Order: sequence, then C-alpha cells, then structure tokens
Amino acid sequence: MPEAIAFWIDEPGVGVLRRQPVDGVGDGDVLVRTRFTGISRGTESSVFRGRVPLSEQHRMRAPFQEGDFPGPVKYGYLNVGVVEQGPTALLGRTVFTLFPHQSTFVVPADAVVAVPPGVPARRGVLAGAVETAVNVLWDAAPLVGDRVTIVGAGMIGCAIARVIRGIPGLDVLLVDVDASRGEIADRLGVRFAEPGEAPGDRDLVIHTSGSAAGLQVALESAVTDGEVIEASWYGDQPVSVMLGADFHSRRLAIRSSQVSAVALRRRGTRTTRDRLQFALDLLHDETFDVLLTGHSSWRDLPEVMAALAAGPSAELCHTIDWEDAV
Repeated sequence: MPEAIAFWIDEPGVGVLRRQPVDGVGDGDVLVRTRFTGISRGTESSVFRGRVPLSEQHRMRAPFQEGDFPGPVKYGYLNVGVVEQGPTALLGRTVFTLFPHQSTFVVPADAVVAVPPGVPARRGVLAGAVETAVNVLWDAAPLVGDRVTIVGAGMIGCAIARVIRGIPGLDVLLVDVDASRGEIADRLGVRFAEPGEAPGDRDLVIHTSGSAAGLQVALESAVTDGEVIEASWYGDQPVSVMLGADFHSRRLAIRSSQVSAVALRRRGTRTTRDRLQFALDLLHDETFDVLLTGHSSWRDLPEVMAALAAGPSAELCHTIDWEDAV
C-alpha cells in the first residue's frame, strides 16, 4: 500500500511529520499529488496551540480532518495538487482541495475544484482566503460610493480589500497597527492608515484583526446607525470592547460573518462549490501574489507552524512546497 507524508499536531504546540497509508482509488475517486499547501495562520495557529473551544470542536472540523481537537489531529484546508488517477476529465488537472498538509491523498472527485488555466498553482492556495472574502462581502453588501474601512491587514483583510476595490466609486481604507502594511495596501490599490489615524463616519466597517483593540477601532470608525461586520475568529479567547460611551447613542451593531455557510443573501442561489469556483476565477488577478509572503519545504513544516503560532508575524500566507515529497 502506498504511503504519504502528513503533518499532524500530536498535542498542543507539538507538530510532527508522519508517514501513513493512502487509501485505494475507487470509482468516483481521485488520487491527488500535492504541489503546495497554504497555512491559514489565524485558524491554524489556534488549532496548533489547542485553543479550539469545546463548544466549537464539531463546527471547527475541517472537511478531511483526521483525529480530534486538541490532538492528535491532522488539520488544514488549503491544498493545490495534480490529479494522477481518476476520471479522464480530471487527469493531469491542477485542483484545489480542502485537504490538510499531506503529500498524496484520495478523495471523491466532487471534492476537488479545478484551478483555472492561467492561475499559478502556488497562488491557488489563496482560494480559501478569497472565498472567505467573497462570503464576507455577500454578508456586508457594499453599495456604490460607500466609504469602507477594513480593520486588520492580515491575509483575510487584504483579500477583502482587493476584491471590494473593484466596485466603482468605493473609498477603501485598510487599517493596521503595522505601518509596513501600507506598502501592501498600495499594491492592493487601497488607502492605508494606522489605528490612530482611522477616520470615523465610515459607511461600512469590516473587522478581521482578531484582536479586541481592532474591534474597538472598528466600532469607532462606523457611522451612526452603522454596522461592523465581524470576520475575526478568536478561538477560546475572551474579547472586551467598550459598549458604554456612545455605543448605544450611536445605535451601533456588530454582526458576524463566517465562511462555513454561504452568506444568507446568496444561500438560495449559490452553493459552497459555486462560491469556491468564483474565488478561483478571481485569482486570475496577479496582484494577489502580494499575499504570498513566505515559502518553505514540507520538511520544515513543524518548525514553521510553531513559529507562526508563537506570536506576531509579518506573514500573510506562508506556503509549503511538496514537489519533492515521496
């Protein structure tokens, strides 16, 4: 039986590479050899540190996760590879799959989505981030001419900024504590400000920083009767914000957005597969390459994951190269 190399979290803070058998290819299955995986830093850091709340352990399961939180668990969902066995229409195609960090795997053919011609394989790992951006914007429903602030210039915030800036007439501002993100904002085609410079009276505010301080900035940025779309996930961390002062007098609201379900505004007309295919099509835009900030061999994955989970980092999306994994 063939074997694959897979990344497992044995216990919180301890990642290992392990060989494991690959299932046989049945009717309707595909065998995929991984080219690149991407680390979704916010969520995967929480998983690596064992910070998934007990109440969310079922909802937080990745589609092809093995094991259970906090560990041993095989977790991840940004995988681009090549189909080596399966239906003729997919043979040799580069595909995106919501599969963990593993060199080779077998899944049902309908679990993979072809990466469009012209989209490089490494850029393809951003499909998950762009899909999240699409869902957030379906929830947020921006209007032509809106003044939009996105608080948090991480992978998701930057993906949202790039997608939303294509709507005519929008004034899009990306806010982050890291001044170096200003260069990235410029390449994304949007304005940048540090929190102390963020203006108020913004028609639409989206929060992605994963911090209480960021959520407070988002609330302070919103127009009276405005709404903050909360796209951060905090794991089991408590979050404190000022709901006194002018929160009630300005009639502010906080509404969550989460990618596990299609946004309500589109749930009757779009499937999760439709949403993912749309995200992959958006990746024809080569500007998204600015989000690919780090790159390592699969051999270094345990150390890379530990470093990313350890604390603040300049990384947006760190990719893992599996090309020579045997």
